[in-house]
Amino acid sequence: QVRLVESGGGSVQAGGSLRLSCAASGNPYAIDFMGWFRQAPGKQREWVASVDTRGGKIYYPDSASGRFTISHDVAKAMVNLQMNSLKPEDTAMYYCAAQVGYGRTRSNPADFNYWGPGTQVTVSS
Repeated sequence: QVRLVESGGGSVQAGGSLRLSCAASGNPYAIDFMGWFRQAPGKQREWVASVDTRGGKIYYPDSASGRFTISHDVAKAMVNLQMNSLKPEDTAMYYCAAQVGYGRTRSNPADFNYWGPGTQVTVSS
């Protein structure tokens, strides 16, 4: 079993930055991929970034603007999401997710086994 807990959300003005963190516990060394997703009210859950926790390769959507950066701290079993130049449309609940096992997508929420409770990010104009 893996437990994920996010932190670092909050309210910020447009143009500001936030750094989200996700701590994995339980059996974090079973995790093969970790990712960040977000969901705004009335919208589907959206993939933000993923990292291969064993090889270190990082993945972003093709539409990524370069404002967000995912990183993985192996020793601390944590994954972080640095968000810069935030926009009001970035307002959403941000979730950390973990995938155990290879052979699935890195972007489909249905392919992730474990989820954190989420942390709210609100960007005001």
